[in-house]
Order: sequence, then C-alpha cells, then structure tokens
Amino acid sequence: MRVVFMGTPTFAANILIELKEQHDVVCVYTRADAVRGRGKALVPSPAKQVALEAGIPVREPDTLRDPKEIAFLKELAPDAIVVAAYGKILPKEVLDIPPFGCINVHGSLLPKYRGAAPMERAILDGEAETGVCIMRMEEGLDTGDYCISRSCEIGDQKLEHLAGELADKGAYALLTALYAIEQGEARWTKQDDSQATYAEKLGHDELMLDPADSAVMNARRVQASSDAHPSKCQLAGRGVTVLDARVAAGEDAPELEPGQVALQAKNLYMGCSDGAIRLIEVKPDGKKAMSAASFAAGIQNLKSQGSTWGRL
Repeated sequence: MRVVFMGTPTFAANILIELKEQHDVVCVYTRADAVRGRGKALVPSPAKQVALEAGIPVREPDTLRDPKEIAFLKELAPDAIVVAAYGKILPKEVLDIPPFGCINVHGSLLPKYRGAAPMERAILDGEAETGVCIMRMEEGLDTGDYCISRSCEIGDQKLEHLAGELADKGAYALLTALYAIEQGEARWTKQDDSQATYAEKLGHDELMLDPADSAVMNARRVQASSDAHPSKCQLAGRGVTVLDARVAAGEDAPELEPGQVALQAKNLYMGCSDGAIRLIEVKPDGKKAMSAASFAAGIQNLKSQGSTWGRL
C-alpha cells in the first residue's frame, strides 16, 4: 500500500519501523521539534527521527485544516493514512482522502479509554490489563469500528515498557489489518458506546507525589510517569524525580506518618496517608539518575534527623 503515517512519540516510532518495511510510506506527519526529555534544546520527535533515517519526507503542520495542507495530502494519493498517537484531530476532508480509510493504532481496549492518554489513565486507575485496537477513524473521538484488538497485562510495568509492548502488538496487528483491508476481508466490530470512558490528557503536575494521598496512588503515579510528566517531590529538602517505586509491603515495611522518611536496611521509604512507598530509583535535581540507596547515602544522618518529604 501507499501509506501516509501520522504519529509522534516512541510508541508511534516503533510502529513506523515495522510499517515502512512492508509498505510504501510516502510521507510522515508529526509534531514540530520541541524540548523533550531532560535537555533544553529542541529535538525532533521519535517518529521524525525514524523517518529521516529512512529517507522519508516529513511534514510538521500546525493544523490539518489548512486547505493547502489538505491539497498536499491529496496530491500524495495515499491508499491509507495510518495514525498512532499523532496528537491532532483529523478533519473530515482528510478522513475522506484515502480509499482504504484512515486507520488508527489506539493504545487501549476500546471503547474504554478513548482519548489522548489511554495508557497513563489505565495505570492510574489500577486496571489489570490494557491493550491496543486497530480502529477505522471517523469524525467522533476514537469512536470508529475496530477490526483487531490485542490485550496485555499491566502488572508492575512502567509506562515506557508498557508502551513498548503495546507498540509491538499494535505494529503486527496493523500489518495484519492492512492486508485484510486491502483484500476486502477485514471484519469490523462496532464499539459499544454505553461502555465508553474518556482518557483525558494529563495535567501539567498531575503526577506529582503527595504524602496526603495513599501509597497505592503515589506508586501508580510513578508507574505512569515519563519525561513529559515526571513524578516529583521534595525529599529531605531536595527536589527529586522518582523514577521507580513500589508500595512497601511485608514485615519489614516501616510504619510511618504521612510525610515521614525512613532509611531501613538500606531501603528508603516515604510515608503516605495509609502506608509507605519504597523508593527504588531517583534523580535529584541537577544530578544523574541513581538508586535510592545511593541517594540516601549522600544525605548526612538521614535516619536520625527525622527527614521529611512533601509535594513540590
């Protein structure tokens, strides 16, 4: 197939890597270069990096509603447009261009978690499983029929690993779906709108840690965090990004008041409203990522001084 691809983050880039091997990807649409990760310089999106390395033309329009952009898309004459976490709404004029339609690789088990942050919301809600659907796009937000659905357990997977697993499943499901669509053999399933939920975009500081909240909630925030939405707090008077943490459990878990910090058997704990979380990996402001034990070792008399933690 002659395909136009639209996507931005690593989830999209991993799908593009597989797609370009079996189809003629004639152009990649993505978000403009932006500050991503820990530096201050503008960097291209992961999807753009894959496209440039493969010699695929890239476009970064502010909107797809511009008549000139729509005309350009028509001139590309794609058989299908594939979308994966692009971050922009496709107007009807674009949806009507490809004869085989606009196909979305959506990181949820539709109709649950329609919207911009399905994986993050599934983690925060404590879902046991999530998945990926190959959906035919229409004017409604993630309301189209889907032809393939693949599920996976969330468990303790952090967002990055979960997105990687879903990208792998989504890429192979997409290739299967495109073949079936081209052959006229795809079987579409209508979504049950009565079961739909909405995964709205994460707020700027939504994943900040807070001792007034439960240990489970704080641990889920860390699990759902990323460079774009880090889980941060003030720990022993220092700004810290918590990269990995678990709910403290078992006989060795200390009993702490909310906001208390304890170093016990080389494990660093932070007290929450109903228990504690055990820190595994942290990144102090201005420092490199390190184990929680290494961080604790750099703080004088952490245990005896009764250090505290709080929301930034």
